[in-house]
Amino acid sequence: MQIAIVGAGISGLTAARQLQSQGHTVTVYEKSAGVSGRMSTRLTEFGGFDHGAQYFTAASDRFKKEIADWRKVGWVVPWESKLVSLDCGAVAAAGRTSKRFVPVPGMSSLGKQLAHGLDVRTEQQVVALEKFEKQWLLSVKSEMVPIAASAGPFDAVILAIPPEQATPLLQVHSAFSKKVGKVNLEPCWSLMLAFQTPLNLPYDGAWVSHSRLGWISRDTSKPDHRAGERWVCHATAAWSKEHIEDDAERAKDKLTKAFHEATGSPIQAIHAAAHRWRFAQATEPLPEPCLWDAKQRIGVCGDWFAVELEGVGRVENAFLSALALAKEI
Repeated sequence: MQIAIVGAGISGLTAARQLQSQGHTVTVYEKSAGVSGRMSTRLTEFGGFDHGAQYFTAASDRFKKEIADWRKVGWVVPWESKLVSLDCGAVAAAGRTSKRFVPVPGMSSLGKQLAHGLDVRTEQQVVALEKFEKQWLLSVKSEMVPIAASAGPFDAVILAIPPEQATPLLQVHSAFSKKVGKVNLEPCWSLMLAFQTPLNLPYDGAWVSHSRLGWISRDTSKPDHRAGERWVCHATAAWSKEHIEDDAERAKDKLTKAFHEATGSPIQAIHAAAHRWRFAQATEPLPEPCLWDAKQRIGVCGDWFAVELEGVGRVENAFLSALALAKEI
């Protein structure tokens, strides 16, 4: 079959690789300039910042096997980090947690590796789907072309994007549109800080309580990252939601102040930038592994499907959801 996939995050790329290995012809459309979605790395003159997903863990045997394969080819490595809890300046051990892995030399590296050998069309946003007899046509918009162009026909379409972006495209499938429309991803403001000198904090990352921030990590503690003192901070979902429409400068100032309050460090950053993830974390996942209508040949996958895991929004969810959908097809 000729299959179109909308979204080049981990779920979309995994589905594309699986389907291509099955003999299908796959075209991936991505509205951003690069692949990887929320597993993103912001490149600056001071080095890279993993300002989206920070790491990933594995609970299922299937994902553990995939990580083992990725490790063999050098795509990912363990992150042997010291993580703690911070509460009003008090440092406490975070307790025993799962083994963490990171792609090298940055989080976006995994997506770039998965995209090798795929037909990925970046900076092309799919704005509508249209039935064409028993096939599908896509309406695709890009900055290079002033009006949306038609792409296809395709035998099947997969949406591997946040539910808020998938719902409008699913107007052609009322049942899926209604189900997906019930899922919401909470936003997250991300702060990137670079320092001239080491902060000498006794941890690599911390979950923060009673703060605008929920998480901070020393990005340069990850293996094979460029040397320096770079920190990534994530605001809480509640604060991010309340300040979702703030401009980046205002969010940067408020979160930088919160970083100094949480760490007690007086050293000022030589670089600071904020990024808003409008769709970051699902609170109520869909219980099934994916959605697939074999008659209409339209499907949905992503990290906001439960795939029999506790919790949601993980790289593992994205991978297993895509795997499940490829198996259905």
